[in-house]
Amino acid sequence: MIHHITKGNGETDIIFLHGFGGSVKSFAFAAEYMSGQCRTTLVDLYGFGETPEPETPLTVDGYAESIVRLIEHYGMRSVVLVAHSFGGRVAMRLADGRCGAVKKLLLVDSAGIIPKRTFKYYLRVYAYKLLKKLRIELKAGSADYKSLSAVMKKTFVNIVNFDLTPHLYKISCPTLIIWGENDAETPMYMAKILHENIPDSALIVFENCGHFAYLDEPRKFLKILEAFAAG
Repeated sequence: MIHHITKGNGETDIIFLHGFGGSVKSFAFAAEYMSGQCRTTLVDLYGFGETPEPETPLTVDGYAESIVRLIEHYGMRSVVLVAHSFGGRVAMRLADGRCGAVKKLLLVDSAGIIPKRTFKYYLRVYAYKLLKKLRIELKAGSADYKSLSAVMKKTFVNIVNFDLTPHLYKISCPTLIIWGENDAETPMYMAKILHENIPDSALIVFENCGHFAYLDEPRKFLKILEAFAAG
């Protein structure tokens, strides 16, 4: 699994997990900002960015186990997980008792609750908006479900059919939930479900922002991240 890690300072590690269709570029600005205070790790999850597709379809738990192996490899003991959309699914599975090194969780417009719209719709819209936000050229049809390989199609189905609601009460670490007020991909009702079911959680709503609240308000996001990681 391709990842970029800084030497950093202090005892805290921050791992950034991108959404479906994203890559290390998704949180690169945040990792750079925080690298002077702690060690930061940007990950290309399997099948995204420069990391090859898995040989067989993965599940949310499979992705979570890959991050556990990374944490163990570097001997990380105090980890802050920062995750967007699909990355939030992986992060919550890590924080529900699977990995004791996870001490804090920051979710941004996270997936994990079964949506009311079709899954293909969310993939298409998510990928298009991410590339647009990051100013990356979008090739016609590249964000569509149809363009995925057979392995990644099955992986996608495994992911979106996994409802994290029954697992939320197991997340005991401090959790900060950041949400775009106008998020149409993972609507506000999902944020409220997460907040109501994760015991030690707080919800911050970014006004006039969408599914990429952290990119819509990058300065605000960085200040909140900095305070949360240090607190």
